[in-house]
Amino acid sequence: MPSIFITGGAAGIGLATAKRFAAEGWTVGVYDVSAEALAAVSAEHPDFITGALDVREPEQWAQALADFTSHTDGQLDVLDNNAGILVAGQLTEITPAAIKAQIDIDALGVTFGAQAAHPYLKATPGAHLVNIASASAIYGQPGIATYSASKFYVAGLTEALELEWAPDDIRAVSIWPLWTKTALADNDAKSTKTLGVRITPEQVADKVWEAVHPTVADRALSRTSYSVGLQTTVLGNAAKFIPNVLNRTVNKLIAQ
Repeated sequence: MPSIFITGGAAGIGLATAKRFAAEGWTVGVYDVSAEALAAVSAEHPDFITGALDVREPEQWAQALADFTSHTDGQLDVLDNNAGILVAGQLTEITPAAIKAQIDIDALGVTFGAQAAHPYLKATPGAHLVNIASASAIYGQPGIATYSASKFYVAGLTEALELEWAPDDIRAVSIWPLWTKTALADNDAKSTKTLGVRITPEQVADKVWEAVHPTVADRALSRTSYSVGLQTTVLGNAAKFIPNVLNRTVNKLIAQ
């Protein structure tokens, strides 16, 4: 059976993705930093392979991937870099610890994961690296500046690795949701009120499934990003064509 390893997989988008792929007969690995959440997942889904993982620690990445692939004869079809945190607030008002945690988890953790998973993905023909980006990487978002910047990083990393890893037959893609109905959206960022929280974790999971089953056109166009929801698609496409001053104005109205 094909296999997927999901970070931050014990809740929200990660858990929805685990359920989506398990329903299709995949071997699913759910790894998370929360022992309590993992215990609940194991009780409800004994068929899932579960384990502890702090994505900030390279040694834990090595252990977790070795553990998961011991159940799959070394096969890893998809790494889903899903784990992430968000701390809303003006940059001058949030703590240095909050800034560091977002960069460490949302950017550094994704990078460590890609690096650690590469040997397994390379050994599995047609493997995928999936990075969860965000609509906040369309234009820098005030009020969630560090999180937004980390997602620009994720987008750039994905594009670079799509080129770098193509000779290894590894396809790198990023998923771009707007605010989704998870704990991440439970904050005071103004854009949650302006745009609403409309996307479900299941919609994001469906987009992950779509991304790792690319169409002929996706492959021909070397598609690397997948928007989730109409709002994200409209905002993303508009940003490519409208003047920067208008793009800035739109985002100012959304987020301030």
